[in-house]
Amino acid sequence: MSLASTLLRLTVGGFFVGHGLQKLTGAFDGPGLAGTEQMMAGTGMHPAARNARLVAVTETAGGAALALGAATPLAAAGIVGTMVTAIRKVHAAKGPWNTEGGYEYNAVLIAAAAAVAAGPGGPSIDQVFGRRSWGAGGTVFALVAGVIASFVAVELGRRATPAETPAPDAD
Repeated sequence: MSLASTLLRLTVGGFFVGHGLQKLTGAFDGPGLAGTEQMMAGTGMHPAARNARLVAVTETAGGAALALGAATPLAAAGIVGTMVTAIRKVHAAKGPWNTEGGYEYNAVLIAAAAAVAAGPGGPSIDQVFGRRSWGAGGTVFALVAGVIASFVAVELGRRATPAETPAPDAD
């Protein structure tokens, strides 16, 4: 089981580092912060600039922490939160299947991150600090904290007003 957990956390965590860096820096043909900010504005996540930075850093740092097995339930909660928000703001209305832009892939990532939250496998940073397993409590924490974080982020975005866009110069 340790090898399976290690493989899962390295894969999911590693890809989330890349996914976050696409948003944060434009790496791997990503949109960078400017494009991520536009995406946030389009989904009603205001203020868009703050939310763009928040999702980019959460995915990058959460992915790195998950890959390293560091504070694994907290890292998984960050990933769960970003994926729940993606489902709620983008994918839910499109149904479950990825071919239609639905949420199936996001749901698989949520399940994978939550599964790793039970125990990072080995070797990991958690093990260095004497924590080989977080058990079902780690999984429950990742799911509950991630869902709560998503609801808070979406509600704050709903209550905020978009920044005023200056009128273009008439020259």
